[in-house]
Amino acid sequence: MTVAGSIGILVIIAVILALGIPLGGYLYRVFSGTGSRLDAVYRPLERLVYRAVGVDASVEMSWKAYLRTLMLVNFVMMVFAYLVFRLQGRLPLNPDHVPAMPWALAFNTAASFITNTNWQNYSGEQSLSYLSQMIAITYLQFTSAATGVVAAIAFLRSISAKRSDSLGNFWVDFIKIHTRLLIPLAVVFALVLVGYGVPQTLQGHQVAHTLSGAVQVISRGPVASLEAIKQLGTNGGGYFNANSAHPFEDPSAWTTVLEMIAMGLIPCALVWTFGRFIGNRKQAAVLYVFLTAVLVVGAFVIYANETRGNPILAHALGIHGVNMEGKEVRFGPALSSAFAAITTAFTTGAVNSMHDSLMPMGGFIPMLFMMFNLVFGGDGAGLLNILMFLIITVFLSGLMVGRTPEIFGKKIEAREIKLATVAMLVHPFIILAPTAITLTTQLGKSMLLNPGLHGLSEVLYAYTSGAANNGSAFAGLSGNNVFFNLTEGLVMLFGRYISIIAMFAIAGSLAKKASIPASSGTLRTDTFAFGGVFVAVFVIVGALTFFPALAIGPIGEQLQMWASLGH
Repeated sequence: MTVAGSIGILVIIAVILALGIPLGGYLYRVFSGTGSRLDAVYRPLERLVYRAVGVDASVEMSWKAYLRTLMLVNFVMMVFAYLVFRLQGRLPLNPDHVPAMPWALAFNTAASFITNTNWQNYSGEQSLSYLSQMIAITYLQFTSAATGVVAAIAFLRSISAKRSDSLGNFWVDFIKIHTRLLIPLAVVFALVLVGYGVPQTLQGHQVAHTLSGAVQVISRGPVASLEAIKQLGTNGGGYFNANSAHPFEDPSAWTTVLEMIAMGLIPCALVWTFGRFIGNRKQAAVLYVFLTAVLVVGAFVIYANETRGNPILAHALGIHGVNMEGKEVRFGPALSSAFAAITTAFTTGAVNSMHDSLMPMGGFIPMLFMMFNLVFGGDGAGLLNILMFLIITVFLSGLMVGRTPEIFGKKIEAREIKLATVAMLVHPFIILAPTAITLTTQLGKSMLLNPGLHGLSEVLYAYTSGAANNGSAFAGLSGNNVFFNLTEGLVMLFGRYISIIAMFAIAGSLAKKASIPASSGTLRTDTFAFGGVFVAVFVIVGALTFFPALAIGPIGEQLQMWASLGH
């Protein structure tokens, strides 16, 4: 590790946190009804949209109506994307004459992008037309991010509500998050990327003749517009198969820094929005401190292992230095390590290096972050997971100290604990069960391109990525087949919607409860002592559920490496 690289990682994370505070305040003003200075600009536009789609903005929805609308809209969008992928060979804006996607791959891709996962079992520049990239892929990258944010906002309203059955209006929230946040930010960021050389064109591929006389076909297209929302929406699905390791998606060190900032911007802002909704900014500050600490430790574990290099190569061949396998020279180990930590902490899934090529403990951290699924997490979904674990932590803490569990002025009872437990347990189940099935079937084992423990890590990483709605991969897995497209597609859908359904049920219960004034018997959740307990709870839960699998995956690989050197 170098001093410059270490300072660079810390500065990037500090910038993300600093920008999240004012943006979090802005989101609070937009969705709390307190008003924003930009209302005069956006309200006339939003009224036009309301009239066009037949929305009555004054109608308030119960949690069941809000959830029902959210699920129906997501289902319709998924079907729309599936049909676009299946019919793209007959649709316009297809200058390179890309044929239709096979049905299983189309299902996997539609499930992937509607769930904000953006797992790609295809090569984008070869498998999608320009129309598919724009009206299916880019479109769902906006709407899936918006879905996560409005789900979190609805839950925050339930905390601040006083004996109310209303969580707001889904359509109003869904339109606002587009008009007031995602579209403006994406347009600005896309223009910045174009300025750095990222393509944005509807012309077909370019044929180039090299100095040696060879012919090279260079794919291009509307890349900058997709890249912008890919990072801002914590989506991660790249235009090209190499994702952000491709120079057309991520041309320089400056663009990779901007992309990391974009990934963390909205998830960090929502933590601060949470603090504003409950009228307790110290609560948000405590979460900021402890989640940032986990992120920083993870980033430096990756950085340390990658800069230490591969001891087997050093021992056998005398090759010392940084492990540069799978990394771009223009980024180097510091930015690659930071990117790997940030993309999995914020469950984005974009990669500027190949995680399959990380050292065993370097690959362990991205996998662990996705298993935790709340180190800030993705747009909206991350905050829901944080709140779910806060409820569980309050319950466990109340048992230890003999106090009635309360959180944010609302009493926590059996119904809320049962629902939070369901939301918590579904995550390890949909990771470990499919991993076991894949590794015990001949079809599943045939997908592995690496033997031994690393092959197990590839499968474990894949289902962890799908369940966490992340989308990054250990690239040695050959996943484009009917078996994996269907199983991974189902894991992505279950990972997204089961927890959302459970958290909405909790929201409906909390909204109807009266607020309880804080007293001497109230367990405070805005202290650093409670923050430490909160981290301990999700680390212990992660260890209890995932340690056996990790022990025969990346941890086992690390031990094998040491054993081969006689350590």
